[in-house]
Formats: sequence, C-alpha cells, structure tokens
Amino acid sequence: MKTLQLFFIFIFSVSFSQENTIFDRLSALNNNGKIWYNIDGYSVTSETFNTAFDEKGLKKIFRKHQIQESDAKVKNNQIRYNNLSVTKKQKITDDNFQTDTYYVVETPDKKTNVIWFIKNGTPDKKTEEQLVNAIIDNNIPDQNFVSMEIGSIDFAGRSVELGNRCYWTFLNTVQCPYSGEMNWSIHRTLQDAKESVENQLNVTKSRKGGKVTSEELVDLQFEGVPTKAKKVVYDFTGLTSALAGMSGGKSLTIYYIAENIRNKNVSCVMSFWNNDQINSETKLPALLEKFITVN
Repeated sequence: MKTLQLFFIFIFSVSFSQENTIFDRLSALNNNGKIWYNIDGYSVTSETFNTAFDEKGLKKIFRKHQIQESDAKVKNNQIRYNNLSVTKKQKITDDNFQTDTYYVVETPDKKTNVIWFIKNGTPDKKTEEQLVNAIIDNNIPDQNFVSMEIGSIDFAGRSVELGNRCYWTFLNTVQCPYSGEMNWSIHRTLQDAKESVENQLNVTKSRKGGKVTSEELVDLQFEGVPTKAKKVVYDFTGLTSALAGMSGGKSLTIYYIAENIRNKNVSCVMSFWNNDQINSETKLPALLEKFITVN
C-alpha cells in the first residue's frame, strides 16, 4: 500500500511540474484590468467581460474582436471549462505568418474571459492550453507579475537596475530615451528563440519608410556568454517616417540575438538610434551595454 501511495505522489508531482514549466518562461503585467503575458515569443492578452457565455453574449464578444460569423469556432477539450476557440492566420512576408488565436472561455463565476494569443512564427498549442487553464484557474504566481513602474527588470533570472527613465512600450519591451530599446522572451527551446529573432528581422526588412543598408553576423558577449548575432543598420535618410521624426534620428542599429542564458532560451532584439547617447568605448548606449559587449 505504501509503495502504491508513493507511486501516486510521484505521478502527481511529475504532472504538476510539467504544467508549471510555463511559469519559468512567463511574464505578466496587469494594466487596468487587462492582463498582458509574454512567453515563447507570444504576445498574450486576457480580459474578463461581464457577459454570459451564451448566444447573445458571445455575439458581443465576437463583434468586439472582429470575429466573423464565418470564422470556425471550435471547442477545445484540453481547456477545463466551457469554451470556443478561433484561429486566424495572416501573411506578414512571403515565408512569415502571424497566427492569432482567441480562446473564449466561461469562467467559474459565469462571466466570459477572452485570451488572445499572437504568435509570429510556429504556434505551440500545448503551451496555449496550459496558459489558458492557469489563467482561468487564477493560478499565475505573483512572482510572474511585473510592476508598471520600471526601476529594475528580471532578465532571464538576473535583476537589472534601469533607473527611472525607462518605461514599458509593451510587456518585455523596454524603451529608455536616448539610451536604447529592447524586447525579449523566454522560450521552451533554443530553436524557437532563433525562429523568433529571425521572424523579427524579416518584419524589419519588410517595413516601408526605410531600408536595411547593412546586415552582418558579429561576435559579441551576451550576458557573459560568447555568441553570434545579426547586426542590422536600418536607414531612414531621405524618407518620411513618424518613428524617425519622433526620435530625431536617421538610422537604427539593431542586434538580433538568440542564446541559452542561465539555462533559459532567450530571444532578444536590441536597438539604438544614431543620435542616442553612445559610450565611445563600448560603442553602445547605456541600456544595451548592461547586457552585451561587442567584440
């Protein structure tokens, strides 16, 4: 009997730890009732509506999220609550697609929660399902939430002081005026991290209002780990761009990095304008030099 009891404890522990691996990669931010999440290169939002999960209520939800009557609505049996999911795919570049998946879920208190996943690249249904269940069960640990006010950030397990001049432009996307900008995500696999930065590079190349004037593979230290990164210069000279107009800059230097850091698979894109405050020794602005050293 004791052996059987230990066996069940072992099985429960394994299944619990497998489900909780998402929390090692998850960041969350509560923004006035709408919660943002970042995991595996996904941008995720969750919002609860005081709307019944019935025909009348769902019509309102679908209208708000521009879900058409003709869009396929599928019940996902891996979600522990009454639900419908809708998946849409749009072409970004010739070989790059964005997938939007909406999980419309009845909550235990009979409201309706919409969890919207956006992924530029290959979606992972298992991760989506685990996160949806954790959100509806209200099981996201407090330590996964970040503050709206940025004094420091947890970057792949290291606390990094940023001061009081930086701010979120989106979850896991930090801007520090005249000191650089960066976005990052923690991934289940290094291959997924590499795909994420490659997709971001392809989006940069496809943008109108500027052009890539140089692209090279460079050696650098990322959080002390020697690695290679794509370095791209994106030029706005002679072109009209709201982004360039706001910054006053003429070109962006961008680093696309994917590497295993402290046993975490990290994708990271860092950039700075030509008129940012650049350290003459490191050739980097203050934000970037906290994370990378260029050889």
